[in-house]
Amino acid sequence: MKLLPTFLLWVSMPCLLLAQNDYYTVVAQKGDGIFSILRKQGLDPVKYYEDFLTLNTEDIKDGSMLHVGREYKIPQAMDSFKKTGVRVQMKDETENPIFDKELAEMSLKSKALKNAVYYIVAENQAKSQNKFIDDVTTGLAAELMVHGATVYVFDDTDEKPSTENMKSEKTERMGQYIEAINKRYLQNTGKYQRLLLIRANGLIENGNMDVAVYHHNKSEKGQRFAENIQNVFKKHSVSNRSYKDIKMIFEDKNSLYLAKNTLPTVSLLTIGNRSKASAEDHIPVRSDKKAFTNWITNGILKDYADITIEE
Repeated sequence: MKLLPTFLLWVSMPCLLLAQNDYYTVVAQKGDGIFSILRKQGLDPVKYYEDFLTLNTEDIKDGSMLHVGREYKIPQAMDSFKKTGVRVQMKDETENPIFDKELAEMSLKSKALKNAVYYIVAENQAKSQNKFIDDVTTGLAAELMVHGATVYVFDDTDEKPSTENMKSEKTERMGQYIEAINKRYLQNTGKYQRLLLIRANGLIENGNMDVAVYHHNKSEKGQRFAENIQNVFKKHSVSNRSYKDIKMIFEDKNSLYLAKNTLPTVSLLTIGNRSKASAEDHIPVRSDKKAFTNWITNGILKDYADITIEE
């Protein structure tokens, strides 16, 4: 009979470990209340208020006040913005939340994209000078997340390909993207999944710029995805010319390689400075980061809505 307590403890250990893994701890800062501490961790404070109370009953004073400097248990939640917005470092495929301090200002606007997963790859050749692309990428991720989507942003390596091996190194880099994206695609099987490649052609300066949206010619979903984004840019073009159907097909080898080998539907959005000799199939728009981000978001929302209506 002496073995019984030991046996019961051994049996209960997995449950104890599981319970411990249901939360993590953070230290309350000056001014923190239950709502603010949950928001700062990317959680919906209304949804997780009761869970927080249950986990921290003994450390809450007067029903809702927190002690500054004391550790509090935060529920592990798959719908936390820390989980739905992930930045993937391509050097070693480590994952980190896209946002940190910004989480306190983020809140769910809708569940319009609740079953959608987006992969965003930003090709920024002038990364150190080209903050436009970085700001648009993070802004787009935030907008998609607050509508319920899961977003993966893939950071390019800091290493610049050498002139001698540029072609082979670009292909190798595309192969790394393909492997990383396909792995996550399989983890999200059954969901609506799209890949958006954003490519900056040179340094983006103030003023008007050209936008073009491409798709793979063998992908009907890719064409619709591209056209839904493209149509929003047409509406906000600074040009007075009337646009007919613009069918932009992948032509460069890297984009084709990506489109043929990634599992999610892919579209390519290119951005460059406006020139007098700009092609007729490029759409001139103003270089307003916030507006630009909203235009892409609206196109994406339209594409998802179309799919939902059909199903």
